[in-house]
Amino acid sequence: MSVVHQVFGYFMPTVNLMGAGAAQKVGEQAKLLGGKKVLLVTDAYLNQIGMAKEISDIIEKEGIKVVIYPGAEPNPTDKNVHDGVDLFKKEGCDLIVSLGGGSSHDCAKGIGIVAANGGNIRDYEGVDKSTKPMIPLIAVNTTAGTASEMTRFCIITDTDRHVKMAIVDWRCTPNVAINDPLLMMKKPPALTAATGMDALTHAVEAYVSTAATPVTDSAALMAIKLISQYLRRAVANGDDFEARDKMAYAEFLAGMAFNNASLGYVHAMAHQLGGFYNLPHGVCNAILLPHVERFNLIANPQRFADIAEAMGENIVGLSVRAAADKALEAIVQLSQDIGIPRGLTELGVKEEDIPVMAQNAMKDACSLTNPRKATLEDVIQIYKNAL
Repeated sequence: MSVVHQVFGYFMPTVNLMGAGAAQKVGEQAKLLGGKKVLLVTDAYLNQIGMAKEISDIIEKEGIKVVIYPGAEPNPTDKNVHDGVDLFKKEGCDLIVSLGGGSSHDCAKGIGIVAANGGNIRDYEGVDKSTKPMIPLIAVNTTAGTASEMTRFCIITDTDRHVKMAIVDWRCTPNVAINDPLLMMKKPPALTAATGMDALTHAVEAYVSTAATPVTDSAALMAIKLISQYLRRAVANGDDFEARDKMAYAEFLAGMAFNNASLGYVHAMAHQLGGFYNLPHGVCNAILLPHVERFNLIANPQRFADIAEAMGENIVGLSVRAAADKALEAIVQLSQDIGIPRGLTELGVKEEDIPVMAQNAMKDACSLTNPRKATLEDVIQIYKNAL
């Protein structure tokens, strides 16, 4: 029997802490990593409301000094990264803690890569471009969405090209990921909706990816199931602890799936919208998701039938093709229920920008594992359908 070599990797942080109160362990973990002085990377809002100070105090109780860098923008830029590197070096830091959602974690990863490897963050666009271990990183997560706290993905906006660079590097994986649902309480409905749909997109794209395996499939399907059951509740009532807790597990499972099976054209296209217009990533994903998957559906209808079932749709007695359609209907219904805008036009996207964004999307690393190969004209049409 002839066997074709095809090797699949599996990437995860060394330590993953979950559950109510997990954030209280951040100082202990920093000490275990040998940290003497921490650069705490966060955003302006979390710094303003005092959450950064709370985490800083926990770390300092272990005798570790902390410098707060609140420079992570909603779509972190190359400038955010290099300003952080300058502060890291100036203060003589030896460990990084990120606090927030994907923006803080991605900015921290960028800082960690450049501080350890030198050069410009642009040098690391693509797959596994770094050669030295990243500065040790503990990622304390506050949203149930990106899963950047546990992945090898780092998305940074190149301010010269107006492009979101996809840096996919196993050395970007944080050493410690902390998901405490107590930090996710009271997040506003719009943020909860956008980050939740980001997690759903991760799970769906991973499940239909050409690099999917039984290991990633199990994580993706459970994530889809949990999001379908609990995202509406989390949006409706930010104080619903059970919903927040289950969404924390859902986004982590979705991260496990796409961190190893990668993604597809939803993310490749959403990255361009973020780079061009500085739009919220989760909202872009949510709008694009049904349109991209409608294009992808013929590549593997059974997979979409599985998604429909995981989302709670009754597919008994339906053909595989009809059941697959139910998945797309369920995705659209969920988006509508939680208030996601219906089209890109509502976000200010202009049709004349589509050809350039489509060209850039085809170069994005996330496009490599999309289940159906697309032409430039296909990608342009998907963008137009999503307007």
